[in-house]
Amino acid sequence: MISIIPASPSDFSTIKALAYAIWPDTYGAILSQEQLEYMLGAFYSEEALLDNYLEKGHRFLLVKEDETVLGFASYEHLYKETNTTRIHKIYLLPETQGRGLGKLLIQEIEKIALENHADKLSLNVNRFNKAKDFYTKIGFEIVGEEDIELEYGYLMEDYIMEKQLIK
Repeated sequence: MISIIPASPSDFSTIKALAYAIWPDTYGAILSQEQLEYMLGAFYSEEALLDNYLEKGHRFLLVKEDETVLGFASYEHLYKETNTTRIHKIYLLPETQGRGLGKLLIQEIEKIALENHADKLSLNVNRFNKAKDFYTKIGFEIVGEEDIELEYGYLMEDYIMEKQLIK
């Protein structure tokens, strides 16, 4: 049985392990091994996850099949002090993709966003990531591009995508 449940800081070691299992498949052809390792360390250390949770108001969800965690998402309400719910992370184990789990996670975030009076969902996706097509298929539109410079000369080359919410 598939379920989506809220995650707490006690789940951050699980989220970290999932990210380390998922990212090489998702970004291996896009990023160098060095950048991949840097970004995993920067974004998925338990300290970084806790900082996002405590200081930035990110909330996390886990998608499970029975007792096995298959993926996760994180989101933030009132992104940049607007009525926008921002999806910061959404990842599924490669072998589970195509089963509708990503759509279920987005639908759950959409429901929570509407309960919190959001007008739209927003996310960034790497311009070379095939997930862009998934987001387009479920109602997101590209509204801009953003290049985010990281340490060591690394660059995140993203599309900014949004989905208007219907109340």
